Amino acid sequence: MRRPSRGFTLIEVVAVLILIAVVAGAAAFSLGKNLDGAKIRAATRDLTAALRYTRGQAIVKHEQRALEIDVEARTYQAPGRPVVALPEGLDMKLLTASSELTGDGKGLIRFFPDGSSSGGRITLLRNRYEWRIEIAWLTGEVRMEEDRDERSR
Repeated sequence: MRRPSRGFTLIEVVAVLILIAVVAGAAAFSLGKNLDGAKIRAATRDLTAALRYTRGQAIVKHEQRALEIDVEARTYQAPGRPVVALPEGLDMKLLTASSELTGDGKGLIRFFPDGSSSGGRITLLRNRYEWRIEIAWLTGEVRMEEDRDERSR
């Protein structure tokens, strides 16, 4: 009499491989979505830090300082710092005082020695993610926030 062989059939091995591929695909898709959000959060934090640096420089040096923004090129520059480009595929919107517009798609967020500013809003967009940086005109406070409606979709 022949003893039953131990092991897996070809169908069982293929089924397990398919299951592993489905789980790996779902994990990769989820990770890709999280990377989009992480890129926007990092770019938003960097831009927020540049705005706060500019405000700090205005207060410390006792003179006006401005952060330059080029919406079309998707770049910004703090005083005395190199130009920073946003990650590929990340769009930018700028809302600032009309007196601070310097050209087509270009403008400034100006800070004064007392800490106040020209005020405005910078919005960073990618796919369904949206982050806003609000600059208060009276206090110069720089605050970032995520669009909660967009995040929950």
